[in-house]
Amino acid sequence: PRRDFLPRGSGIVTRRPLILQLIFSKTEYAEFLHCKSKKFTDFDEVRQEIEAETDRVTGTNKGISPVPINLRVYSPHVLNLTLIDLPGITKVPVGDQPQDIEYQIKEMILQFISRESSLILAVTPANMDLANSDALKMAKEVDPQGLRTIGVITKLDLMDEGTDARDVLENKLLPLRRGYIGVVNRSQKDIDGKKDIRAALAAERKFFLSHPAYRHMADRMGTPHLQKVLNQQLTNHIRETLPSLRSKLQSQLLSLEKEVEEYKNFRPDDPTRKTKALLQMVQQFGVDFEKRIEGSGDQVDTLELSGGARINRIFHERFPFELVKV
Repeated sequence: PRRDFLPRGSGIVTRRPLILQLIFSKTEYAEFLHCKSKKFTDFDEVRQEIEAETDRVTGTNKGISPVPINLRVYSPHVLNLTLIDLPGITKVPVGDQPQDIEYQIKEMILQFISRESSLILAVTPANMDLANSDALKMAKEVDPQGLRTIGVITKLDLMDEGTDARDVLENKLLPLRRGYIGVVNRSQKDIDGKKDIRAALAAERKFFLSHPAYRHMADRMGTPHLQKVLNQQLTNHIRETLPSLRSKLQSQLLSLEKEVEEYKNFRPDDPTRKTKALLQMVQQFGVDFEKRIEGSGDQVDTLELSGGARINRIFHERFPFELVKV
């Protein structure tokens, strides 16, 4: 059975990042990190819990938060896969949303997609010009070569009659190393009419097989193919990035071990330690003093002159005046 548990509706629905871990298992259930003791077997309850947990942190009036919701779904019908569902980019604030909502969402998305170890799933509707895609634009910022971006084109069934997205799906228009996959999802009307996912997948398959522009690539299109590709690409990506991650962790471990070794013989009452600490403080004071005089320190006063600039001013303006007075 295919499960439907992500909230859906108009406006901004995903208001917190949802970290979704799909784990292959003999039994089917879901669990949240914030209520780990409870196992959900009714997936309508999962949707309600996502909505309630979103509102708990963001409020009920369309606010957003970068604090993620962690959800694990165990099932015999899934491939091992971890996905992070992020809010869609919104331009105009609604409800209690702050004026800088667009900036906040972009910052949140960048926080996740900037990581070299993550794959980016850039979703763009086919009835919109690809060159105007916010998802692809942001992906390009952090992945200019398109090495870790997978393009997904939705709403292919809503394109104007006589037009198609063949050039995009054949990776000719805005090429990505990992290419594009087209999908056709259920409409809101289908969801309201309780059209199940099995029927939706059959309709999607029929769409690609019967459409003259996509017939020749029907086997490389659709949600089941996207699922397979994601599992495969993620596995390969983990395999590629694991060695550098391992060496990074090893170097961190070595430096920590070195630090631990130093503290093993630590005696707070040792006079040499006190002398060393005092020397370090004096040196630091000297460095800070120099920076203050040069004006290159971290804290620059924007309201009045300070440090070297102030000395300079006193010396050139006040001093001659006082001298004349004497």
